[in-house]
Amino acid sequence: MNISYKWLQDHIDINKKPEELSLILTNVGLEVEVLEVVQSIPGGLEGLVVGEVKTCEQHPNADKLKVTTVDIGAADVLHVVCGAPNVAAGQKVIVATVGSTVHPTTGEPFKINKSKIRGEVSEGMLCGEDEVGLGTSHAGIVELPLDAKVGTLVKDFYNVQDDYRFEIGLTPNRADAASHVGVARDIAAYFRTALKKADLSSFQEGNNSNTEVVVESSIGSPRYSGINISGVKVAESPDWLKERLNVIGIRPINNIVDVTNFILHDLGQPLHAFDQDKIAGNKVVVRQAKQDEIFVTLDGVERKLSAEDLIIADAEKPMCIAGVFGGAHSGVSESTTNIFLESAYFNVVSVRKTSKRHNLKTDASFRYERGTDPHITVEALKKAAILIQQVAGGQISSKIIDIYPVEVEPFAFDVNYNQVRRLIGQAIPNEEIKSIILALGIGIATESAEHLAVLVPPYRVDVTREVDVIEEVLRIYGYNNVELKPQIKSSLNTSDKPDKEVVLNQLADLLIANGYREILSNSLTKLDYADDEATAVRLYNPLSSDLDTMRQNMLFSALTAVSYNQKRKNGDLKVFEFGKTYAITGEGYQEKQHLAIAISGKSEIEQWNNSKQAVNFYHIKAVVDTIVKRLKIEGLQIQDAPSDHYAYGLTYLKGTKPLVSFGAVATTALKKADVEGQVFFADFDWDQMIKIIRKNVIKFKEVSKFPAVKRDLSLLIDEAVTFEQLKTIAQKTERKLLKEVNVFDVYKGDKIPEGKKSYALSFILQDEEKTLMDKQIDAIVQKLILNFEKEVSAEVRG
Repeated sequence: MNISYKWLQDHIDINKKPEELSLILTNVGLEVEVLEVVQSIPGGLEGLVVGEVKTCEQHPNADKLKVTTVDIGAADVLHVVCGAPNVAAGQKVIVATVGSTVHPTTGEPFKINKSKIRGEVSEGMLCGEDEVGLGTSHAGIVELPLDAKVGTLVKDFYNVQDDYRFEIGLTPNRADAASHVGVARDIAAYFRTALKKADLSSFQEGNNSNTEVVVESSIGSPRYSGINISGVKVAESPDWLKERLNVIGIRPINNIVDVTNFILHDLGQPLHAFDQDKIAGNKVVVRQAKQDEIFVTLDGVERKLSAEDLIIADAEKPMCIAGVFGGAHSGVSESTTNIFLESAYFNVVSVRKTSKRHNLKTDASFRYERGTDPHITVEALKKAAILIQQVAGGQISSKIIDIYPVEVEPFAFDVNYNQVRRLIGQAIPNEEIKSIILALGIGIATESAEHLAVLVPPYRVDVTREVDVIEEVLRIYGYNNVELKPQIKSSLNTSDKPDKEVVLNQLADLLIANGYREILSNSLTKLDYADDEATAVRLYNPLSSDLDTMRQNMLFSALTAVSYNQKRKNGDLKVFEFGKTYAITGEGYQEKQHLAIAISGKSEIEQWNNSKQAVNFYHIKAVVDTIVKRLKIEGLQIQDAPSDHYAYGLTYLKGTKPLVSFGAVATTALKKADVEGQVFFADFDWDQMIKIIRKNVIKFKEVSKFPAVKRDLSLLIDEAVTFEQLKTIAQKTERKLLKEVNVFDVYKGDKIPEGKKSYALSFILQDEEKTLMDKQIDAIVQKLILNFEKEVSAEVRG
């Protein structure tokens, strides 16, 4: 949300600089994400001065150029070559001095340099409108009034003032602050001062009843106000109005539409202007749409309405989707002379559902679906009508129509002073609590020494309980003003060891040290990524069709990140994420924690001294084994990874429970996520990991003083035999002295029979109490050979 510094001053006297105000707004909960200067004229006319042309002579070497001397109030006059047809002695002109930068209306800015033009020195430039951003005319130089003072800065002559734009990261609960008056309310509360009251004294309603209004759905529209304005002239808005809208990033359209946008961002009240002459039967009907009723919206799209949609119709047809979007045939155009101006309070749920149903997001729906102020509709109408008369002429031809059968009541409840102090943790006096509450616009019905009976305005849709008011008090009192106690009381930590957060940080450090980057993805995703739609956790009111389901797996979160990076030419990725998955089970909702790892692209950053090797299965296996080893998890069983996510891969199990599955992601999943090339992925069951390592017993033994011995064997085995089988056989054969088993060569091909392969294994043997003798080592090797021959029909190669 964008807020103008100068616009705020319409509502409150501010004696703080924009930078100071930015910090104050952030401290009261309206986080200013960006503060930037906005110039009404690009370049702000910097470096331009008022000058007087003293002499003007024909250029000796060019028929269309003149040589002038110009007084800008300096010690010496400037010699300037000018090609404008209207330049003459005695004129007051705009001079761009050497070193200044001019910003033309079209084209790029350029710097003024001292130069020679056809042999004559030129020490600046005499400027036309289009050359300095004052307009589009290219007829000649700007002729200033003769009483303009020489040497005056042009920005002062034109009274050019910079504005500042605050980009506020508005949280969803703060619908009340989605306007300049809403932000000003928080500033006023912070300084305990009053807002300026709008001057509506010039408003005079007419006597005619030009348009009949019928509200058939009072649930959808609890309040509907309107007024007729006749004899308007649709045209371009005046500069001040265009500047206000431009500062906050709104494109001016015409004076009528611009006024409705101005009021929207000024007061937070959406308005809609209808061409009165296009309202059939001169009748406005607020009703539910007919099922499958056809309506063409302002963007030219033909939409099929639902019976749940609230519309504004005339006697024959729909004119507008209430609170969301106008129609193509009833809006204001250049030929409009009479308008019906609508200001309404629509049902929050109705607007939200309609906006989502038709995938229409507008500034109006943004406010209506979060909650607007039902008490401001008439005030907004009056202010808009006055402005329309100022910028478009015309007269108010009708009385204000205001259909408000049941007044929306404020939220009423009690606030206990001691409860405020208890939750905030600060001894705030009763009077200060009360003054903050009043400054926030919250009424007080009754009070006592212990509590206040408060009346919260309906526009504060997020303040409905005592704790909400306490949060408001703290927000204005200031989080930074809550003192930290010198002594912090705490209880002993009785949580299980090791702490899962500590383990999480240790693994994160391990992965980062190995070149991985941590990512954090949205746990909301689309149903198409679910493993099982029947058990998927769906959202009742999703923000979009791509965010309608709680994720059931971590795979597509990782693939989405890979796809996003690939499209930005960053395909070499090593990423990890700690996250949760969700599902519905027979016992209710299930939430599981995971550690997910994904790699893609090249294994190393491309350098002159390394090869462009792509990542493969063994890269993901290496990081999985590193984590398992780091956590000292032993006794794992191995089986193939599930084929629904993996083209090939492995699953490590502890007992019967899977600990981690990893491998190459299946092609179907890659296509679904729009990922190119191969991706290797690992998914750890975090909850299972924590259970296992909590059972680990730390053992210490002295480092052996006796040397280890290495022996190698080359075995010819069937292709179906795995290294894991051979390792298991070896460990069963020699449980005490065998420390490690590794494979250092695998060969298939020439001189190897079909269906066979050659494995070269190394065995590390060590006795921790004495030096191993050759006789003892040879006996162990013979026993290994015997068991390999017996269990997997291995043959020892020479």
